[in-house]
Amino acid sequence: MNDSSNIAHLPGTEGGDGDQTGYRAPPVNYEAEQALLAAVLANNQAYERVADFLHAGHFADPVHSRIFEACGKLINRGQMANAVTLKNVFEQDGDLQDVGGAQYLAELQSAYVTVINAEHYGKAIHDLYLRRQLIELGEDVVNEAFDYDLDSPATTQIEVAEQKLFNLSESGQTEGGFQSFRHALSGAIEMAESAHRREGQIAGVPTGFVDLDEMLGGMHNSDLIVLAGRPGMGKTAFATNVGFNAARRHRDSGGEDGAVVGFFSLEMSSEQLATRILSESSMVPSEDIRRGKLSPDSFEQVVQASHELSTLPFYIDDTPAVSVGQVRTRARRLKRQQDLGMIIVDYIQLMQPTAGSRPESRVQEISEITRGLKMIAKELNIPVIALSQLSRAVEQREDKRPQLADLRESGTIEQDADMVMFVYREQYYLERAEPTQRPDESEEKHQERYDKWRDRLEKAWGKAEAIVAKQRHGPTGKVELAFDGATTKFGNLAREDQTPDEIG
Repeated sequence: MNDSSNIAHLPGTEGGDGDQTGYRAPPVNYEAEQALLAAVLANNQAYERVADFLHAGHFADPVHSRIFEACGKLINRGQMANAVTLKNVFEQDGDLQDVGGAQYLAELQSAYVTVINAEHYGKAIHDLYLRRQLIELGEDVVNEAFDYDLDSPATTQIEVAEQKLFNLSESGQTEGGFQSFRHALSGAIEMAESAHRREGQIAGVPTGFVDLDEMLGGMHNSDLIVLAGRPGMGKTAFATNVGFNAARRHRDSGGEDGAVVGFFSLEMSSEQLATRILSESSMVPSEDIRRGKLSPDSFEQVVQASHELSTLPFYIDDTPAVSVGQVRTRARRLKRQQDLGMIIVDYIQLMQPTAGSRPESRVQEISEITRGLKMIAKELNIPVIALSQLSRAVEQREDKRPQLADLRESGTIEQDADMVMFVYREQYYLERAEPTQRPDESEEKHQERYDKWRDRLEKAWGKAEAIVAKQRHGPTGKVELAFDGATTKFGNLAREDQTPDEIG
């Protein structure tokens, strides 16, 4: 057999003259590779036990790598892979000839281990591969840190290293694959049971808006929820309302409901965002808070609201131009420290792709960002709300209610999102469309148009719409909400058939 069969470089062992040079050979185990190949050649079922996580590139010996790859090709074609069928494949392979040619294949097959042991050897090979990759990554980090480059600051190098580590951890997943329906069913029953115990039968994180929660069933774990709107519609205010409601429910329920919220504010500073939330909670106009125009009563309201808000599990990161990699790293940290339950990102178009990536166009860049946010939602098993701008096409239509096609780079955002929701306020547009008398228009005709405009404005006053345009888990449709422009606060809209307790 191959002379290397008697060599097993285990982690931490040193090379031949390691005492003189301090050199340590990368961790490999050729015997484990030979044992796995022996199992595959003797019984092709062994390949099926490791094919999900083990690939040819994971083998340290190039010859073993090519043998494993050739076995996979034959087995995937429905053919037998053994010493006989592989003989023709490797007749012209010089490296295999150096270790004994076809005789080496026969010797491997004769050194048969049971199929049961195959997975154990496969995981050992995979683990050693990951260790070699970690060593290589560590060397790259050290070398890049020594190579002082003004165009590559240390923070960027850290982000690139984090992304490489994340990619390596993803490739290192040896678990997964199919699970029994019984296992999946038990998870679904647990979710339904949890919802049943909650007030209102909400399965996900509640938004705090009764009609919207009834349509959505709350915001579900692992979902990417895109919240979009034109400037002035109040999408940031709506997102802060949702975050505030979730954080308050979490505090008031002792962690049984709601969520710990992480808010990435790329557009506004943490002080501006805090002022908005303070205004929403105290019902004192944010403009008065900023200017200090507060009566004694208003000041007392603000102080009381600030005391209450200071106890909320609501965390703000106002780093500008944050990247997907930075969001992932900081969200993981908050998940470990505070059991993070929901992320809000304001907004997608201000984010940067992960350092080191080179998207060819803005569409590809946005696609990479939304895909990264979806991966974060799935990895941390929490809902991620990502705000998005809409194109100016909305302004050109008579009916300015947004549609999915109005999303900037809509194809990628719509594709990656589990839910797309728009915020729309007709009042905003009507206020800016007050009719003026046309040159050829009579006073009576102008008054008629003016009266119609005023009636529409009165009906739209203090109202907003949350339009669910896409939802994987349930229906789409429109929910009307109350909106107070002075405090940028959304609320439940009272209906004629509701009591004050039902409005909430």
